[in-house]
Amino acid sequence: METTKPESQHGTLADVEALADAHLLNDTVQTLSFDSLTVTVPVKGSKEEKKILDNVSGIIRAGEMVALMGPSGSGKTTMLNLLAGRTHKIATSGKIFVNGGELSKTKFRKISSYVEQEDHLIGSLTARETLDFSARLALSNSITAAERKRRIDALLASFGLVGNQTTLVGTPIRRGLSGGQKRRLGVASSLITCPKILFLDEPTSGLDSAASYEVMSYLKNVCKSNKLIVICSIHQPSTSTFNLFDSLYLLSQGKMCYSGSLPETREYFASIGHEIPHFYNPAEYLLDIINVDFAQDKQAASEQLQVIQSKWNSSEKLAAIKEQIVEAQNGKTDVVLEAQGKTTQILIPVVLLHRSFVKSYRDVFAYGVRIAMYMGLAIMMGTVWLRLSTHQESIQPFINAIFFGSAFMSFMAVAYIPAFLEDRATFIKERNNGLYGPTSFIIANFFIGVPYLFLIAILFSVVSYWLSNFYPSGTAFLYWVMWLFLDLLAAESLVVFVSSLFPIFVVSLALTAFLNGLWMSVGGFLVSPRILNVFWKYWARLLSWLVLKIKRT
Repeated sequence: METTKPESQHGTLADVEALADAHLLNDTVQTLSFDSLTVTVPVKGSKEEKKILDNVSGIIRAGEMVALMGPSGSGKTTMLNLLAGRTHKIATSGKIFVNGGELSKTKFRKISSYVEQEDHLIGSLTARETLDFSARLALSNSITAAERKRRIDALLASFGLVGNQTTLVGTPIRRGLSGGQKRRLGVASSLITCPKILFLDEPTSGLDSAASYEVMSYLKNVCKSNKLIVICSIHQPSTSTFNLFDSLYLLSQGKMCYSGSLPETREYFASIGHEIPHFYNPAEYLLDIINVDFAQDKQAASEQLQVIQSKWNSSEKLAAIKEQIVEAQNGKTDVVLEAQGKTTQILIPVVLLHRSFVKSYRDVFAYGVRIAMYMGLAIMMGTVWLRLSTHQESIQPFINAIFFGSAFMSFMAVAYIPAFLEDRATFIKERNNGLYGPTSFIIANFFIGVPYLFLIAILFSVVSYWLSNFYPSGTAFLYWVMWLFLDLLAAESLVVFVSSLFPIFVVSLALTAFLNGLWMSVGGFLVSPRILNVFWKYWARLLSWLVLKIKRT
């Protein structure tokens, strides 16, 4: 169904199609077909297996926007991930073809992109900066800055973001783009790599009907004007959003209930005794008749579903789809990839460093709040251990102050967990789209933190060291700053390590706090190494950086 193209700040999308076509136009992939796709998983506590996708077939052509729809647990997300090559450690069967032939995962990744349900955008970047950094990470160095800017301009225009290009995405304390604008920006950033096939996991999730229609109408026009294949899993769209799709794949309990042209849906279901009422949301009606979980009479609903699926399996439409899949295989054509190249690996950490730097100085939660927190701790420490004397009675307070400064500076590194988890989510998204690997991410993450941690060490020391009347020597002061900085660096590295293994805030917080408490306990201040339990003495104490800090200062 054709829709009116939404206006952008540069006029209608027709005005910018010439710009978009230069890099987005798909003249490579004509069809994406799949035959007898089946996914099975073991049932816990049993030797049986459950089919979460059962014998699904279909063919999608260039320029089509397809909806994968079904009740919760129907298998639509599994089908989307299987088509996108994102299934791991599950048993699958069936074949996927591009232009009638099979492609390797590496080659398929180069022609496709995946937009996750969560946006994972960096809130302290503007819309233009988001696309610019995506382009610098994804595109070859041979592409000039002018060409990169032209592509970004085209995407901003295509998704109606020209007027918001200098607006921040949005942080917890600074409002930015609306939910619909963020979703459009997320889709645009995935198109910067010029994919021919675009997968979207519930792109309207969390949006109201107006914002959902806005997102999908922009996407529909980009799909049509550039002959892309767009596949979306979607739950229950409004009538206007539903009518934007070209084709529908309707699933329930892992089996297909219908697949084909959207305009033909009404006629097909009327032919099997389920006429879609006029002035009623077709998507809602279709989901109602294939949903068993919330039916009052589950047995009757289950029998009705079996009849619908049985009629589809014996329908002429499915037979025609099977014939089209065979025809595509017989007329197989090679997928010729454009020789775009990739960003030089050595430059990727530089781009990530630049992006992290912009984020860190704009996002007050990243380091600003932490600097204020450490300064508060320094004032508290300096005034509690205020102007200690050089007499015998001050020796123990001096040692206590050294321990307190070292231990609690480490302990407060847990404040970095939320910022790192946000960075990690962005990295996972970009790695799955083939932009860069973990080495580049860790290098950039480490080096962006070094100057801020050094600044924290100096500011903390300037206040606490002189208030507490530590040894009044420039050399001794710098020695204290150095060990405090290394202490912070080790503590922050622990946060990165734990949060990478357990990317859940509460779990990371608890484990990091536990390990910091352990290092404090075995560091040699609270319990002498001479009487420390051997279980802790010969492994935990050796891993505690506080041992070195207390010894050296």
